[in-house]
Amino acid sequence: MTGIFSSVLLLLVAGSFGRPLYPLPSKYSRGSKQPLQTFRPYNIAHRGSNGEIPEETSLAYMREVCDSKEKPAAADRDVAVTSRRAIEEGTDFIETDILSSKDGVLICFHDVILDDTTDIAEHKQFANRKRTYEVQGSSVTGFFTVDFTLEELKSLRVKQRYPFRDQQYNGKFPIITFEEFIDITLDAPRIVGIYPEIKNPVFINQHSYWEITSDSYFDYIKDYVVGIGPWKDTVVPVVNNYLQAPTDLVARAHAHNLQVHPYTFRNENQFLHLEFHEDPYAEYDFWINQIGVDGLFTDFTGSLHNFQEWTSSKGDDKSASKLLHEIAKLVSSYKKS
Repeated sequence: MTGIFSSVLLLLVAGSFGRPLYPLPSKYSRGSKQPLQTFRPYNIAHRGSNGEIPEETSLAYMREVCDSKEKPAAADRDVAVTSRRAIEEGTDFIETDILSSKDGVLICFHDVILDDTTDIAEHKQFANRKRTYEVQGSSVTGFFTVDFTLEELKSLRVKQRYPFRDQQYNGKFPIITFEEFIDITLDAPRIVGIYPEIKNPVFINQHSYWEITSDSYFDYIKDYVVGIGPWKDTVVPVVNNYLQAPTDLVARAHAHNLQVHPYTFRNENQFLHLEFHEDPYAEYDFWINQIGVDGLFTDFTGSLHNFQEWTSSKGDDKSASKLLHEIAKLVSSYKKS
């Protein structure tokens, strides 16, 4: 996620809302799937389990997506053995960023340019496709996703964004479409929600942070969304890498019946504030038990899942229907209006 704030417009889950639904394609029986848990804060896989795997690839979410009907090569089959990352590690929701290809296909990709997280520089046939556009008030030069068709984008391979993370999966997986992303959750052995983020939304970009975190704005959005996703430093400000006094953002959001899911939680010490003494579990404890957030966007779903397994008691899984009914109610009221 980028920017300082995003709205949770809709949390889509492959489960029952307590009303008739058209059957969705899945190799698993929906009736046998374990429901979405709601007895503890949500574990939200930020671009998949991208602390280990290149972001927003099929492997980072759960499984390999092949480019054709042919069977994957031996090397790819070896990779597929370890492919159930974020979902296998216990995430409740998988988050993705949505952009469009030149031919109008929705893809899962964070940056408007391909330069930082793909091997575009190695494709000499695209050397003349570099452009300069204005993006959110700044001049940006690079290879833009909107200048490539889906077929061209599928010829690229994704790589790890950060050089200090594991590089062994670089060049092994393609960009996936939003449809493939949805298929991954439908084929999961349990109910997993999806958390899509539309990149560079014009409406949100027209509003300042202070406007969209005001009580009047919360009153406006509470009938359309179930929560907000703020940058964590806007919830608890930071000065010289030390935490300051928390703001009242969480309390005010809760007063408007809105959940709060801050971003982004990362295990590496360079992302941890000094109070946490190089311990990501101390950071999880602070945000869950002191600040009282309802979910966390993390690059390391396994770490958050382990922390919650060790520190929280199991609740009643039937309480999951409460959230699903709330989402269905929002959707139904929106359709009627």
